[in-house]
Amino acid sequence: MTISQLQYVLAVDRHRHFAKAAADANVTQPTLSMQIQKLEEELGILLFDRSKHPVRPTAIGDRVIEQARRAVQEIQRIDEILQVSKNNVEGTFKLGIIPTVLPSLVPRFLADFRAQLPAVDLQIVELPTDHILDMLRRDELDAAILATPLEERSIIERPLYYEPFMAFIPPNHRLGAETFVTNSELDIDDILLLDEGHCFRNSIINLCNSHPRQSRLGISLESGSFEVLLRLARQGQGMTLLPYLHARELPESDQSLIKPIAEPTPTREISLVYSRAELKIKVIDELAAVIQKAVPAKLLKEKNKILSPVQQVG
Repeated sequence: MTISQLQYVLAVDRHRHFAKAAADANVTQPTLSMQIQKLEEELGILLFDRSKHPVRPTAIGDRVIEQARRAVQEIQRIDEILQVSKNNVEGTFKLGIIPTVLPSLVPRFLADFRAQLPAVDLQIVELPTDHILDMLRRDELDAAILATPLEERSIIERPLYYEPFMAFIPPNHRLGAETFVTNSELDIDDILLLDEGHCFRNSIINLCNSHPRQSRLGISLESGSFEVLLRLARQGQGMTLLPYLHARELPESDQSLIKPIAEPTPTREISLVYSRAELKIKVIDELAAVIQKAVPAKLLKEKNKILSPVQQVG
């Protein structure tokens, strides 16, 4: 049994396809297939059911794959321990970021991060919270930037900043003439929402303490993009809520349509999260410092009305 064989097995489990796994492992498919077959013969079991499309681990294969993942992770940590002992900050750092944070945050800190840590290959992926948490559990990401609190026992949540919600209201809306909006004036059926899977949507549902039903405008639309929601709002199809950083980056022509929400202002906590076993703490420390320097100072102060990103309304 070799480390390479275990890595090939993990690649097939990740892609559920031998050709894609071979490309990921940078070997030919015959080489990958032969090495996995050798391992199966050594163990006396089948790791994958090749009759399924996509291929799937067998019942015993699932257990072996999980142990293989731990073994490979521990081997990789040996190099990380050596790098830490030498005070080296280099190598690949894989960072997951949720879609409602990435566009407004990454351009703020990326250049400074690269200047501070030029030897670190920062690889950023945009994924929903559930996918990111799954990848963190599987050690496929070094860290992530998410809305918290999530109360996941396996990860550490390190708050970075606190981002208020802003209302985007067209002039012809019932609240269009207001200079600010109160929590009690918000109606879930009058708010254009992101689609399911976005934690920002969950926070709005928790804020309104209600699930969306039927819009008073006679439409029911959910989108994965703030831009679509904004275009509809500009057309008079309802209002929407935005994170502070996104709202402040809208064109000057839209700024008069942005209304603050009165205290207690609904706010989301944005955190850097990572495994309790993570060794790349020097990169994490530097990343946290660069991000906190890049956002407005007023967002660094802890707020009282933190909305949960986990849907709580029954």
